[in-house]
Amino acid sequence: MDVYADPYDPCRPQVCIDERPCILHADKLQPLPMQPGQPARYDYEYQRHGQCNLFIIFQPLLGWRHTQVTAQRTKTDFAYLLRESVDVHFPDALMIRVVLDNLNTHTFAALYAAFPPEEARRIARKLEFHYTPKHGSWLNMVEIELSILVKQCLNRRIPDRAGLQHEIAAWEKARNAQQATINWRFQVSHARTRLSHFYP
Repeated sequence: MDVYADPYDPCRPQVCIDERPCILHADKLQPLPMQPGQPARYDYEYQRHGQCNLFIIFQPLLGWRHTQVTAQRTKTDFAYLLRESVDVHFPDALMIRVVLDNLNTHTFAALYAAFPPEEARRIARKLEFHYTPKHGSWLNMVEIELSILVKQCLNRRIPDRAGLQHEIAAWEKARNAQQATINWRFQVSHARTRLSHFYP
């Protein structure tokens, strides 16, 4: 909550990171196109075309997000996302404050599993992790952004990774152009009463 309460500082940007699995589905039968007085019709049967992973980086104070589709969710994939954040998205930042949940891959050890020690240390020095409480991943604002992504973009059948990446990139571009952000109402002052089980 303290991280969210701080004003925007380009030297110490706040970002929220999360991921979700995406199951790829294709139509088994060709959909019937829309006609006058009749909507398009789809058969309930589909073909499953595997699964992939979607990472999202969200900067709520600027209304900016970046998505990335990967074949799987591993420590190495997470480490490469962190390096991209440091070197590409926030190269001038002194420290990037990252809000994330307690997933087993969300550790600095991921950097050391993916890169030589000196490279891992270079990246780690620019990152400050802020974990949501156990069973409290809803406190990560990116969860809301992922929910919006699912409702606006992923609520239909997408058969392959390339198509998924294309659809998500179009969604990301439109959301970034709007600088759409989250109206976060849960303040530090609410934490002691609403999350009393986390406090002595």
